[in-house]
Amino acid sequence: MDNELIITESWPKRNWKWFLPIIILLFIVIGFLLTSTNYKNTTDVFQAYSDNTLYERAIEKANANSNVQNILGKIGALDKLAILEGNVSYSNNHNSVSVTIRVKGTKKNGKLDFSCNRKGTVWEYKNIVIRTQNPKEKIVVLQESVKDL
Repeated sequence: MDNELIITESWPKRNWKWFLPIIILLFIVIGFLLTSTNYKNTTDVFQAYSDNTLYERAIEKANANSNVQNILGKIGALDKLAILEGNVSYSNNHNSVSVTIRVKGTKKNGKLDFSCNRKGTVWEYKNIVIRTQNPKEKIVVLQESVKDL
């Protein structure tokens, strides 16, 4: 038997017919995301995704509310997909944020809306509201009072 070395082409050379269009499409999608008007929203979501304490403390405050316990039950920890599906909007040089995310309670599911301001490294919550469907209910956990001037 001959023991000749069989030389095969590299993977990209063998599969260039579908590999090249996928790479081009990937660059187009990345370029679109970076230049679109939704770029700010995309970066806001990823910043909130990396800031666990932002939404964990809001859930803690909601779980401490008796109305939330009666209607939704205990709200569990968020999965990362809930943050990506939610709506996050930073303002004031990323020192203020408004967030809407889905939450799952032991009895019922809903939406958690909250807004807060950063004071140093700590978030101070201004408003925390939970909304449910069937029946539509709105549970105000925390609401910033308007002061008369």
